[in-house]
Amino acid sequence: MNNIPTGTPTPNPENIRKEVEDFLNDKYGSKVVMSEVEVLGQKESSTTPKDGGETPDFSMTPEELESYLLKYVVRQEDAVEILATKIATHFNRMRWEREAGAKLERIPGQIKPNILMIGPTGVGKTYLVRLIAEKVGVPFVKGDATKFSETGYVGGDVEDMIRDLVKAADGDIEKAEYGIVYIDEIDKIAASGSLVGPDVSRTGVQRNLLKLMEETEVELRVPHDLASQMEAVMETQRSGKAPQKKINTRNILFIVSGAFQGLDKIVSRRLNKQPLGFESSDRQFGLNDRDLMEEIRTEDLLQYGFESEFIGRLPVLAKLNELDEDGLFEILSNPHNAVIQGKIRDFKAYGIDLEITEEAMRTLAAQAYKEKTGARGLTRVVEKALITFEKRLPSSDVTRLRFTKDMLDDAQTACKELIVRFSLDDAVERFRELNGITLHVSPAAKRWLQENAPSGEKIGDFMLSRLEGNEHGFRLINKDDLQVTVNFLQNPREYIEKLIKRSYQNRDQSKDESAEE
Repeated sequence: MNNIPTGTPTPNPENIRKEVEDFLNDKYGSKVVMSEVEVLGQKESSTTPKDGGETPDFSMTPEELESYLLKYVVRQEDAVEILATKIATHFNRMRWEREAGAKLERIPGQIKPNILMIGPTGVGKTYLVRLIAEKVGVPFVKGDATKFSETGYVGGDVEDMIRDLVKAADGDIEKAEYGIVYIDEIDKIAASGSLVGPDVSRTGVQRNLLKLMEETEVELRVPHDLASQMEAVMETQRSGKAPQKKINTRNILFIVSGAFQGLDKIVSRRLNKQPLGFESSDRQFGLNDRDLMEEIRTEDLLQYGFESEFIGRLPVLAKLNELDEDGLFEILSNPHNAVIQGKIRDFKAYGIDLEITEEAMRTLAAQAYKEKTGARGLTRVVEKALITFEKRLPSSDVTRLRFTKDMLDDAQTACKELIVRFSLDDAVERFRELNGITLHVSPAAKRWLQENAPSGEKIGDFMLSRLEGNEHGFRLINKDDLQVTVNFLQNPREYIEKLIKRSYQNRDQSKDESAEE
């Protein structure tokens, strides 16, 4: 029986959510938190699912997608080739099958080209998948395997990723069914005895993911999501029947990745390449060893702790290489690189043009390599190198920063000298426009200005203030250029008077010489 009075407006789900949250806070304090999800780095509230939106009309060839990715990703040509080919084929096939419609008979036992990426940290795994999703134009969510639990009440339910995919598609279920789910640190759910934690739980997460990667229907409304249940109640009141909203995972592409530390030792033992004697404790086999990378087999992944059914639903293997100094330099020097281009825009926001020399970038790449965090280290070293300039230059006259290797050694001194130079150059230009004379500041005069300028006052403004009130004298000295010395700055009027006398003496001498001729 409907007890809502006639004419009462339908409550807004967000208002209900807020009222329930306030009630729970009053009763239980801040320990109770309403669930929210993170989709592409933004928190989004529950979105009412809807059907029948525009599905992606993908027609890009593998080579076109590969060419696009290689503009942004360096030293990963083999992985890019595999990803571009399989993903382009996957979406083109879905487009073709959709156009064929009901007359196309489905192939029993079909396995999607879900992808397993193996590579050390910081080589661009997440960046690569995000680029693909943006270019293809499909919804995309990223999850962390370490946060999943078998029950869903501790950590996160694996099915929550599919619900997040619907939110990323603005509630459009059909569009979400063409999306990409990316799961990082998948190696952390391997049921290996060498890992800390209950292997049973990890195996359970593998099995739950297996269902999603194969084909299943996920209920979009879950019992522990209070806001979702509120919306279901409201929809039941409006329509008179309980809504059943589900999403099928048949066409959703799953890409998983991990660093897989220790997998190299499993491969090495299988190949009988494990070093003997005392050397075995010192020598390290990393996945940057291309020979070992090429020798990874399904049996190695099974020994690592994955179930055969789980690995069987990841038929495509892409291996990414560790980045050395040259690789990190290629990233920095790439015109599409987000690190340098981002800093250029940071400085441009203050009206400052930033240029980083090749020598400086090579040094920054060498510093980042020592961090042993791959491309992630580039952001840290670049930010550290430029932080002094980013802080001080916006308050100065500087409009251009050409960042060199020498500036890395002593940023404070380099920044100070740059500010002084630009301030004096600006003052010299203003003086020339006013008096028609170009000033040339001697090194000694520059040091005197720095030592005597009041705190907070620009060096150039201080110099011009020392010369104020002598405009008439400047016109009488009859010079286009003028050397600024310490004596000039200390006693400008006396210095100008001497220049005027010297100017008139030179004129008289010139007249006498002309008369004699």
